[in-house]
This record gives sequence, C-alpha cells and structure tokens, in this order.
Amino acid sequence: MEILIIGMAIFFVIFVLILLIAKTYNNFQNYIIRINEAETNIDSILRKRFDLLNKSIDIIKANIKTDDEILSEIVKLRSRKLSNFDLDRSLCDGIAEFNTYKEKYPELKNSEVFTKTSISLNESDAEIIAFKKYYNDIITDYNKLAKSFPSNIVALIFRFKPKLYFDGKDMSDDDVNDFKL
Repeated sequence: MEILIIGMAIFFVIFVLILLIAKTYNNFQNYIIRINEAETNIDSILRKRFDLLNKSIDIIKANIKTDDEILSEIVKLRSRKLSNFDLDRSLCDGIAEFNTYKEKYPELKNSEVFTKTSISLNESDAEIIAFKKYYNDIITDYNKLAKSFPSNIVALIFRFKPKLYFDGKDMSDDDVNDFKL
C-alpha cells in the first residue's frame, strides 16, 4: 500500500512539473507570437515610409530643376535587404534628406502631392513610435520570463534567448550600436 502511495505521489509531482513546463512553454510561445505581430506592424510602417520617400523622388524631380541625385539614401535602399533596425536607421536618414529638400526649395510646398507626402511621413512618425513602444514592452516581458527562475530553465531547454530592444536612441547619430539587451 505504501508503494502505491509513493508511486502516486511521484506520478503527481511529475504530472505537476509537466503542467508547469507546458504552461511556461505556452507563455513563451504567446510572447513570440506577440513579438512577431509587433515586428510585422513595424515592418508595415517602415515599408509605408520607404514607399512614400521613394514616390517623393519623382515629385521632387518634377518640381525642381537639379542634376543632383535626389534622396540618394532611398535610392541605395532599393536593392538592399535590411533588418527593421537597419531600415529604420536608413529611413531616418532619408527623411532628414527629404526635409532638407523641403526647406531648401520652398516651391515644393506648393505641390499638393508633396505636401500630402510630407503629412503622411509625419503621421507615420507617430505610428512607428507607438509600435516601437509596444514592441519594447513585449520584449521586456519576454526577457523577464527568459531570465527569471524557474522559467529560465524552460528557456534553456527550448533555447529561448533574450531579445534585443528597439530602443529610442537618436537614429540620426553615428552610433550604430543603438540596440541592447
């Protein structure tokens, strides 16, 4: 009878451990899904910003007479494959160049299409800030789960590693190591 009770107790402990591991694993999966969703939202806004800047090249060419290469940073991006982090940094450079044209050539402000593009770029700034915050909030929760006991054991078993933040450092500076754990 004692062997049966000991066997049931061992079975119960193993069952509870399996349930805890499964729950923790599912929590990791939930965060991974949310992280992917946030990355998709950021990617969508970055693509929108790229498209707006790409279209603005023709608008600028139509409204000013120059032999300079317009929005050279955006032209360079057409053939490159970049991560969202790198694309965001490059788009900030492109937007800065776009704003330089806006200030340098006041006749561009008379173009309705250019003005709409400028407004859309400003609106996308607010969106990208919100999505970056959402992403970082999820990453914070995920990293807490990955680094705290006992969930860090599950993270180790299933190779869930801490992820990088999409932080809010100055994207127009020369520091490319803007992302940290």
